Amino acid sequence: MSGSCCPLTLSSDFIGVATKSDLLKGERLFSEQGLREVPVRALVLVDPGETPHLEVQAVPDPVPGPGQVVLRVLACGLCHHDVLVMRGTLRRGVKPQVVLGHEIAGEVVAAGPGVADIRIGDRVATLQTNACGHCDRCQTGRHHRCRVGTGIGHTVDGGLAEYVAVSAHSVAPVPHGMAPEEACLLGCPIGVALKGVRDAARVRAGETALVTGATGGLGVHAVQVAAAIGARVFAVTTSAEKLERLEALPGVEQAILHGDVDFAELARAMTEDEGVDAVVDTVGSPLFRSCLASLAQYGRLVLLGEVGGERVPLSLAELVFRDALIMGSSGADREHILEAARLASEGKVRPVVFRKLALDQVVEGYHLLRERRAFGRLVVMGL
Repeated sequence: MSGSCCPLTLSSDFIGVATKSDLLKGERLFSEQGLREVPVRALVLVDPGETPHLEVQAVPDPVPGPGQVVLRVLACGLCHHDVLVMRGTLRRGVKPQVVLGHEIAGEVVAAGPGVADIRIGDRVATLQTNACGHCDRCQTGRHHRCRVGTGIGHTVDGGLAEYVAVSAHSVAPVPHGMAPEEACLLGCPIGVALKGVRDAARVRAGETALVTGATGGLGVHAVQVAAAIGARVFAVTTSAEKLERLEALPGVEQAILHGDVDFAELARAMTEDEGVDAVVDTVGSPLFRSCLASLAQYGRLVLLGEVGGERVPLSLAELVFRDALIMGSSGADREHILEAARLASEGKVRPVVFRKLALDQVVEGYHLLRERRAFGRLVVMGL
């Protein structure tokens, strides 16, 4: 969905706001299927930078191709990936004039040829990738790494729009009655956390698990997933202002403020100097040495995020003599959305929404995330 720019008045945050008459110049949306005959609005990243230039534009109607569905977007989360693209740090593979947003909850309003088992009116959440459904990876449930997949809100336009076309293989049903602002978090971050904690880190009941960045959108859900599995959870934050809220989060055995005292020392002290069984790191290079130092013998360190972009020192001898495992984990697959939905329905994982934003408040959300002021996820609604 890329459209030409409407006449705009730039705000102080460089978000353009089109007038109603501008938007009425857009194309009709699926009039043959009985949908509203008004143009589609989307938030287009015109120019990335320290203060990104975004514009609300009237864009062409999304048309479902073979194996695709069109969703009326009900809510779309903002995550650090969006920040990296808006800032211009992440450019590889990003579509020019992209519409961001991969954490989508929506209602199916149209389906293309070959779509089965999805009905008009179904409410669904999306993966981060448009999956083909046919390659060896999709056939073995690894939809996020589909061999021909396209990144939603990255390679192709995403959910910061009123309507979006996505692969029918990349959606999963959401529980009846679940609020859209919660449903949009089932894939990313909850499904991502589930895949990282349960599948990659192999956290089991009775083990000790340490989660870094525990007040962020990914970390706050990784903490809950580990607790739902039955692990003892140590939650690390660098924000003293968020410590009290972190301590109140269900499942946190110990909230740790990383600062004057290295959290690795505290983790070892709380485990009789053994270290923890698993570290789930959502921060990356800034905390890598402390994460590795926190591990027990046979410990597993799983990297779910990288905010620093720096190289890290690694002692191979330390890795060998710890018998340690270090690996990365990204994205979520369809089964993770379904399991995340079950955990949320049973109250074992609570989607944490810090603030709901309108489409023209996304730059405000960008600054909240960059300055790490959010506790949990930001969600764009009223699309």
